[in-house]
Amino acid sequence: MRGAGVSGTARLRRLMERLLLTFTGRDAPGITARITEVLAGAGARLHDVEQVVVHGFLVLAFAVAFDSRESEERALKDLLFAAKQRGLSMEYAPLPAAEPLPRQRFAVTAISRQLGPEALHAVSGTLAAHGGNIESIQRLSEGGLQSVEFAVSLPAEADASALKRALLFAAGQGSFDCALQKESLLRRSKRLVVMDMDSTLIRIEVIDELAREHGVGEQVAAITRRAMLGEMDYDRSLRERVALLRGLPAEVLYRLATSLPLAEGAETLLRVLQRLGYRTAVISGGFSHAAEALKKRLGIDYAWSNTLEIEGGKLTGRVLGPIVNAQRKADLLEDLARRERVPLDQVIAVGDGANDLLMLQKAGHGIAFHAKPKLREAAHTSISAMGLDAILYLLGITGRDIQDLAEERA
Repeated sequence: MRGAGVSGTARLRRLMERLLLTFTGRDAPGITARITEVLAGAGARLHDVEQVVVHGFLVLAFAVAFDSRESEERALKDLLFAAKQRGLSMEYAPLPAAEPLPRQRFAVTAISRQLGPEALHAVSGTLAAHGGNIESIQRLSEGGLQSVEFAVSLPAEADASALKRALLFAAGQGSFDCALQKESLLRRSKRLVVMDMDSTLIRIEVIDELAREHGVGEQVAAITRRAMLGEMDYDRSLRERVALLRGLPAEVLYRLATSLPLAEGAETLLRVLQRLGYRTAVISGGFSHAAEALKKRLGIDYAWSNTLEIEGGKLTGRVLGPIVNAQRKADLLEDLARRERVPLDQVIAVGDGANDLLMLQKAGHGIAFHAKPKLREAAHTSISAMGLDAILYLLGITGRDIQDLAEERA
C-alpha cells in the first residue's frame, strides 16, 4: 500500500485516477443516501453520477476518485458491505484518464402504436452502422411502449444527413416513425407551432367535400391530387377547382365549417401547447370559413387562409385577395415569427403536401404529417404512424406530462 510519503507526482496521478462504481438490484428508499454517506466519509471526489429504475430494478453508478490507495481500498470495502446489506451487487472498474474525443449529440425519437423489438433493432442497427453510440434510452409514452428517446453521440466527422435518411428508410420498412434532432436547448424550447389545415389539422380536404355536394367531386379531386403532389401550379389549380364550385349554396360551406373532423390527437396537442404557453397558428391553402371555425373551436391564436367570394347566398367560383400558396405560407410564417419575436429556430411547422414544403423548410423544425413521399423526404421529421399529439414526444415531453397537462384544461 502507498501512504502519506508518496511523491507529489504520484499523488497527482492518484488524483487523476477514477473508478466507475455500479450498484444493481431491487430498488428501495435510502440506497442512494447510504452509498453517498460512505463516499463522503471516504473523502471521495465525485465526477459523475447516474441512476435509473426500470420496473423496480435499480442501476446506480458513480465516477469517483480518491486521494490515496488506502482511502480507496477502505471505501471499496465499506461500499461492498453497504451494498450487501441492501441486497445489491456492486462492481467497480478503472476509467480511462484521457478525455473522450469530441462527438455530435442527437436525440433520436421512435414513435409507433406499439414499439416492438424489431423497431428498436432497426433504429439501433442503423445507429451502429453510422458510428452512433447510444448513451441512454428513455421511455416517453405512458401506458404502453409507443415512444422512446435515444440519447446518441456521433463522431465529429459523421454525416448527420446520411443518418437521417437511413433512419427514415428503416422506419419506412416497418410501422413506426423515427426523428433525428440535434440535441440542444432549442429542441426543448420551441415557442410557436404553425399548422396546415386540410389533411393535417382536420382529416378532410374541405374543397373536395364541397365539390361532392355540388356534383363535381371527381373533377376537383383529380386537380387536388395533382396539386398536392407538386405536378401543377398551385394558384392555377386552386382557381380551377374553385371555379367548379360556382353556384354552390353558401349554406353548405357554413354547415361543413361547424362539423370539421379533427385529426387524431389535434385537441390534445393544442391543449398541451396552450398550457405550456406556445403560440399557435393555422396557415392554410384552404378556406377562411373553416379556418376561422377551427381557430375559435381550438383556441388557436392566428389563422390565414383563402376567402371564397359569396354573392346572393351562393359561391361565385372566385377567390378574394392573394392566394395562400407555398411561398405565401412561408412568408406568413416568417412574418408571424417576427411579430411574436420568436427566432425561426424556435418555430415548428406541420403540413402534408407539396405546398407546405417552403413553410416546413423555413421553420426550425418542419414536420411532414401523414404526408406525400416528396414532403417526407424533405422535412426534418415525418409522422405517419400516430396522431398530431405525437409531436409532443419530439419536444421531449413524456406521456405522463401530456396526460397531466391535457387533463388540467379538460
